[in-house]
Amino acid sequence: MAWAEHVCNTRVHAETGQTPIQRFTSHGPLHAVEPSLLREAFRWSVMRRVTSTASVSLTGNRYAVDEALIGRRVELRFDPEDLTRLDVYWEGHPAGQAIPFILGRHVHRQVPQAQPSTTPSAPTGVDYLGLVLAAHDAETLGQLAFRDLPVLQPRNGRTEDHQVEENHQP
Repeated sequence: MAWAEHVCNTRVHAETGQTPIQRFTSHGPLHAVEPSLLREAFRWSVMRRVTSTASVSLTGNRYAVDEALIGRRVELRFDPEDLTRLDVYWEGHPAGQAIPFILGRHVHRQVPQAQPSTTPSAPTGVDYLGLVLAAHDAETLGQLAFRDLPVLQPRNGRTEDHQVEENHQP
């Protein structure tokens, strides 16, 4: 967060002539996107021909589809990280779901998988993110001084601070 606020969002982009945060907020108030639209926007799509046994294949998996689609080219829309659910479209219209009956892979093979690090990299002695965090903290932390705190209103001629201190004295 410190890097994004202190470095990334404060540099002027050569193409736009604006900082990323200025460009992001220049189009008016932000509004949330409906989750279903967001999910749909990032789904993958492939075309497949339905076999005579009313099935389609994807990355070695076999799925059953509606028998009315036999011999037709259909579009399969899916989340590449969850191959258990495929939506079938024919000529741009929904045609049901593909039901998995041979499922060998649950994640598409083109989705990058995390690889364990075999050897740790040698330290360089430069902690770039530490330097950015220190600069960020220097700018943002410590800006609230005691003098900025609201003054407590007196109660019966005494302030609440004096009451608290007196109650805790032995």
